[in-house]
Amino acid sequence: MTLDKILAIGGRPGLFKLLTQTRTGLVAESLLDKRKITVGMSSNVSVLSEIAIFTLEEELPLRAVFEKIYSKEDGAKTSVKHKDDKLKLEEYFFEILPNYDEDRVYVSDIKKIIQWYNILHDNGVTDFKEPEESTDEKKEV
Repeated sequence: MTLDKILAIGGRPGLFKLLTQTRTGLVAESLLDKRKITVGMSSNVSVLSEIAIFTLEEELPLRAVFEKIYSKEDGAKTSVKHKDDKLKLEEYFFEILPNYDEDRVYVSDIKKIIQWYNILHDNGVTDFKEPEESTDEKKEV
């Protein structure tokens, strides 16, 4: 399972795996309790591979942040919990990403990132590398 198939759905806790797209929306499965849900087109749905975190220089893809957490924790779950106090969460995130933009990355964002990483870890999703593009080039005739 790649981050291209994992969704965050506004108003719903946790993460979801995209099962299929329908004419009126999509069908997804919760990574928390494995329940299937249907989501209409009017819902706020974000694909994890499309999310980025603000740094002082650029926007860093979420997969790169997950890779940094994975490296820091030696492949384990995070040493902090998403419900820890604000100062502890900010200190932890500063260790992971020392140049994150403190004015645009809120504690609520840090909580989500930590919670999402742990959910992905629980579901065996720990390969956060960018999927490699096919090197086969189409030849024109």
